[in-house]
Amino acid sequence: MGKPTPPAYAPGAGSSAHADPDAVSLHTPTGVSEPAFPLDNDDALDLGEDDLPPLYSDIDNDAGSGAPLLPPGAQFGHVVDLAPKKVDENTGVELFVTSKFESDPKLLEQQINISAAKPPRPYVRIHGTHRRMVEENGKKTEKAITDFEVSVELTPYLFSDVAHQLSWRETRTVENNEKACRGTVFRKRAPGYKQDIEVGTGPKPTLAEWCHRYCASHATVKCFVLRRRVMGFNEEKLKGQLEALVRSTNYRGSVSVTFPVKDEYVFIYNNSWVNRWRWTNWIRWVFYLTFLWIFTWPVLYFCTKTFEVATADWAFSKPQDDGRLAYVSMSEDHIYNTWARAISRAVLGKRQACLDHNDLVASHTGGPDVVADVMDAVNAPSFVRRGVAAITHVNRQLGWGADWS
Repeated sequence: MGKPTPPAYAPGAGSSAHADPDAVSLHTPTGVSEPAFPLDNDDALDLGEDDLPPLYSDIDNDAGSGAPLLPPGAQFGHVVDLAPKKVDENTGVELFVTSKFESDPKLLEQQINISAAKPPRPYVRIHGTHRRMVEENGKKTEKAITDFEVSVELTPYLFSDVAHQLSWRETRTVENNEKACRGTVFRKRAPGYKQDIEVGTGPKPTLAEWCHRYCASHATVKCFVLRRRVMGFNEEKLKGQLEALVRSTNYRGSVSVTFPVKDEYVFIYNNSWVNRWRWTNWIRWVFYLTFLWIFTWPVLYFCTKTFEVATADWAFSKPQDDGRLAYVSMSEDHIYNTWARAISRAVLGKRQACLDHNDLVASHTGGPDVVADVMDAVNAPSFVRRGVAAITHVNRQLGWGADWS
């Protein structure tokens, strides 16, 4: 028994058409196993330790006590929630099942503000696969084989000053003309709106007013939802650049570039027996194994009154009066330039990992080469390393990752 966890939305170089006029192409010196790929500009060519973006753990641990964008008494990374919660390990969804907020709208509003101060965790994920015919039980079947799966966390680029937690964050409530669950089962516009035509509606309710409405609701099963969103990020631009980067390694398989987001949702449920049961693991598994979920999920859906009215918008960029974009930290081009070398090495190394500072430093300072990345073989025999290097060189020249029949 249980309501399904919501999906996490919650992740080569650009062609000449997308390249900056001042683009610089980096060519590999003779004898070094590093691919050549164009960059959009040369801003990120000389990266020192102090210029690298912070790790997410650094953001957690370096929160400044004078952060102006956090609610009073709260520090990002050390935020004290007002009630116990559960956190989904895969999506980062935060779940409260408590009676603490049912009759105290001010306390509920305070918790929403605390949760809104924590950023979403966006990623870019590059996944390469090819298909291969395999024989199982005397029958040939087609199977997808993963060649690499590389991701980079983009959370640090949501801050202009990580030490002081400066960002372009805005907590807002749903507009009257937006379709949303307003203490209802189905999404709808505010009363007085019909097909985007306003008919005598007043100003939109504030967060405090929505918290009062939640507490005043007599619904047996109800839920208040906060969504943290990344705004102003050009996914299509970065996607095209990364696809071209992968193809520049002569990869012939299928490439997927996605932008998953963790820590996107916060759900606050009232403390009814239905909500306690739906989020108790052993009860959920009983309903899964007996297939009773087929009947209970529709019942849960129609009996839950949802307040999906609050959003924390984390802006990656904002348009200016002259039409140009202002970025809170780095542009998409700068992020690409910063990570292109590390991603290219990881793809050629057929890695399945989330890249971190070590990969970034190594890619810009001549650290361990692709052979070491693949084999983790710093002490491997020289003839083994030469063999792997030869295979990597041939793959670049003749192509790799094609489907097998």
